[in-house]
Amino acid sequence: MSEKIIILDFGSQYTQLIARRVREAQVYCEIYPYNHIPKFDDTVKGVILSGSPHSVREEDAPNPNLSNLRKKYPILGVCYGAQLLAHQDGGEVLPSEIREYGRANLSFVHTSNLLMQKMPLDSQVWMSHGDTISELPTNFEVIASTSSVRVAAYQIANEPTYGIQFHPEVYHSTDGKQLIENFLMDVCGCLHEWTPESFVEETTKNLKQELGDDQVVLGLSGGVDSSVAAMLLHRAIGDNLHCIFVDNGLLRKDEFEEVLHSYKDMGLNIKGVDAKEKFYKALEGVTKPEAKRKAIGNVFIDVFDHEASALGNIKWLGQGTIYPDVIESVSVKGPSATIKSHHNVGGLPDFMKLKIVEPLRSLFKDEVRLVGKSLGLDGAILNRHPYPGPGLGIRILGEVTPERVRILQEADAIFINGLKESNLYDEVWQAAVILLPIQSVGVMGDERTYEQVVSLRAVSSTDGMTADWCHLPYSFLADVSNQIINQVKGINRVVYDISSKPPATIEWE
Repeated sequence: MSEKIIILDFGSQYTQLIARRVREAQVYCEIYPYNHIPKFDDTVKGVILSGSPHSVREEDAPNPNLSNLRKKYPILGVCYGAQLLAHQDGGEVLPSEIREYGRANLSFVHTSNLLMQKMPLDSQVWMSHGDTISELPTNFEVIASTSSVRVAAYQIANEPTYGIQFHPEVYHSTDGKQLIENFLMDVCGCLHEWTPESFVEETTKNLKQELGDDQVVLGLSGGVDSSVAAMLLHRAIGDNLHCIFVDNGLLRKDEFEEVLHSYKDMGLNIKGVDAKEKFYKALEGVTKPEAKRKAIGNVFIDVFDHEASALGNIKWLGQGTIYPDVIESVSVKGPSATIKSHHNVGGLPDFMKLKIVEPLRSLFKDEVRLVGKSLGLDGAILNRHPYPGPGLGIRILGEVTPERVRILQEADAIFINGLKESNLYDEVWQAAVILLPIQSVGVMGDERTYEQVVSLRAVSSTDGMTADWCHLPYSFLADVSNQIINQVKGINRVVYDISSKPPATIEWE
């Protein structure tokens, strides 16, 4: 990368959103925990300090020494980051008399200041803080205020260091994008160089240098991440990339054949492996969600290792790891306090002596799709909803059997095809049918039935971290329900899940 911004994470729920806004301005950035600051290279153009759930007044509050960074780079402190800079220079941070959460409006703007230029008076900003900067150090200048917060933004005299007590990265800050671009372009001097095309060009060049003539194996899932990773690797090393697509018996109806056909049309060197019976055998009698995940994962490793070994002389494993996977596997408390253990992060069993190559590990999901589009990836794969690695295994509550898989595949196909036929598929982030471990009394014709219940689940989201249930048309839901009950033997009741995340997760297991 020719230039980048470093974001130091103090634990804010909005840190990833800051990174996404920087990327949207076509500037590359990386997130690091505040207590694991990397050694900066010549490409670093500036530093952003995130917010935090902590108060600078706490005894054990995050308090890294920022003096060396201030001497070398432009800095923007956001919320806690702004309070920390003021606190370290002798300013006073106190609990707010009026705790300010939510919308506010700028009542004063120093429009000739580089950070605040083109920011209109009365601009709406989003506040989320229980403390406020009550007194600034003498060399700090107020550059924006709201009616209740005098120090909404400041600059330290004679240096490109700024602090803001609102969150420009959230949607509710109507001119937040402008402020971020002011910092990136006018303060840091960044250029609009982070594009899908530039990423493809640079990544392809780096992969050729790193891999040379080595052989690489990659497990394809039919999803966006592994598919784009495969296309990038294929562009760099051609047929030295060996792709394996495993049918674990938990795919959607007809998915194995359809996805294999799509991949072959893309010119990939791919082998399909039918391993359904091995997975079903491992899942016999298993009902607990985590136990099912482990059983599925263990069989996949065995099958994949067998197929990779048969290829001979494989030195690398390609993975579709993306940036949120990496971020969520490291917390601001250090590597020992993991937020989320991700299947793509943390590597391989000891017996698989392969090096790992992850061409997408710097990208967010929406960026992966843009890169895939620039590579000419098939739209059916590029626009596919996210799909869990364990597949239908975690959408069948209770024991997984071939018959229960058949029932769920049939119902799922009706729901997903219905969304596509009604032009609703692209309005939904993720859709699923869940087979519940209960039976329900019903009447079909003149006969009493006692059969399975399924729940439809459809959510809207931007990144899967939060999600809201989709308000699909009643007429559509009624039609899908009728089709499932009439066409899928074994189901006599359909319900719709109207839970949001949080508190519910997108998947049921």
